[in-house]
Amino acid sequence: MPIYRLPDDSFEFPPAEQAEDKYDGLLAVGGDYNPERLLMAYTQGIFPWPVGEGEDITWFSPDPRFVLKAEDLHIPKSLVKTLRKNLFEYRVDTAFPEVIHACASVPRPGQDGTWITTDLEAGYHELQRQGFAHSFEAWQDGKLVGGFYGVAIGKCFFGESMFARVADASKCAFATFARRMFDAGVPWIDCQVHTDHLARFGAKEIPRTEYLELLRTALA
Repeated sequence: MPIYRLPDDSFEFPPAEQAEDKYDGLLAVGGDYNPERLLMAYTQGIFPWPVGEGEDITWFSPDPRFVLKAEDLHIPKSLVKTLRKNLFEYRVDTAFPEVIHACASVPRPGQDGTWITTDLEAGYHELQRQGFAHSFEAWQDGKLVGGFYGVAIGKCFFGESMFARVADASKCAFATFARRMFDAGVPWIDCQVHTDHLARFGAKEIPRTEYLELLRTALA
C-alpha cells in the first residue's frame, strides 16, 4: 500500500484499512495538528505518532489494535491493595497542561525521548479547550504526581499517554478512571499499541477490522 501525503487544504484522510502494516500501521504523512484534523483522524481509527520535532507529521492505524474492553478490565491484586490505602486524590481536567507536559518530559524506563512534540501539545491544548481532550490526575499532598490524558468523542475514549512521579500513581489513576468510564457507558478504551503496562489491566490486541467496526458502532 502507498503511504499518503496529506493535502494542506483538506482534513480528509485515506481509509484506515490502507495503512502500511510493515511500518507499524503508518498511513500518511504531512498535515498539521489542527483540532478539526485531529478529530477527523480519531473518528476514522487514525492517530498521530510523531517521529520528532521538525519532521513530517506521521499518522497511524495499526493492525492489530490494542483495546481495553469494559468486560476485560482487570485490576491486579497488588494494585487493589494500593488503592485501598487511599494514597491519592483524583481529579479531572484541573491541570491539563501540566499533565501533557509531564507525559512529554518525565523519563520512562527503556526510553530516551518523547514523541509528544511542542506542536502536538498545542493541538491537544486546543482540543481540551473545545471539550474533547481530558486529563485524569493523581494528587498527593497538593502535588500532581501522576495521571494520563486522552481524547473523548461520544462514547469513545482514546488514551494517549501517562506519567508517574510517585510509584503506582499513574496505575491508580488509570484503574480509578477506567472503572468510572465503563460505569458511565464507555464500552472500551483505545490503547493504540501493545504495552505490558496496559496488558496487565486486560487490554488485548484485536484485528483492525474489528476495531473499526467497534468505533463505528460507538460513534453512531
